[in-house]
Amino acid sequence: MEYTIENDFLRVRIQSKGAEMCSVVKKETGEEMLWQADPAVWNRHAPILFPYCGRLKDGKFTHKGVAYEGGQHGFARDMEHTLAEQGTDCLTLCLEANALTMEKYPFAFKLFSTYRLSGETLHHTVRVANDGDEDMPFGFGYHPGFLCPFDEKHPISDYVLRFDTPESPVVIETNEDDGLVTGETRVFFQNETDIPLSDGMFDHDSTCFSRLRSKTFSVMEKSSGRRVSVNIEGFPYVLMWSAKGPVRYVCIEPWHGLPDARTATGVWTEKPDTVHLAPGQSWSCDLAMTFAR
Repeated sequence: MEYTIENDFLRVRIQSKGAEMCSVVKKETGEEMLWQADPAVWNRHAPILFPYCGRLKDGKFTHKGVAYEGGQHGFARDMEHTLAEQGTDCLTLCLEANALTMEKYPFAFKLFSTYRLSGETLHHTVRVANDGDEDMPFGFGYHPGFLCPFDEKHPISDYVLRFDTPESPVVIETNEDDGLVTGETRVFFQNETDIPLSDGMFDHDSTCFSRLRSKTFSVMEKSSGRRVSVNIEGFPYVLMWSAKGPVRYVCIEPWHGLPDARTATGVWTEKPDTVHLAPGQSWSCDLAMTFAR
């Protein structure tokens, strides 16, 4: 099922499957600004990643001696979320632990996704509640894909990814074959703000940045200043990604978590870079996306 929220500036559609936004339209012009999930390129729009980001070593983890198999980025993006609340410019969907999730992740949880509009900004606030009686480790990530170029008049070379302050980001290296963290790092560049976009630049897959200081990371049209800005403050990792070949969209992905390392034990409670939530407690994060185009 699809739901719609809107204000004077934006009209947003959200699917109950995966609590995934599937359209962000600028009402003044009718422009679509979100990737439209072409199955020949990438068949998603903006999935949420829970209860982990990236891949598990050998496609599984263990908890209390029991093995649980899992695909890339967890299961929340592929499951139906139920409507909890809806207004004109806001919406909340919820995924609650059930028999199917317990086969993949043996913890009692509720995962709330709230979408809220404020001017040209769309907030996606996620809250995770631990309804069980034991510590609950998990990871969470956002994965929105923004259309780029913004129109047919501009080639991809007219665009950059821009930090709001000079950065020397440390890249967490992953293996191209299995997506696991290698343990190696490198400095992407020194004291720069702009990453020029070009066709083929993502043929090696994603790039995971750490130790960022910027508050925003934007897809920007150099000549006009038109942009989509993503608030990345408070996220330990931020990835940039698109499909191989010509760039038709760019994903900016703030994450709380990493794929497994190649040296991982597979024991869930030993997985680093996870949130640990005590029984009865909740945790939240917010992704603010400003469509200034």
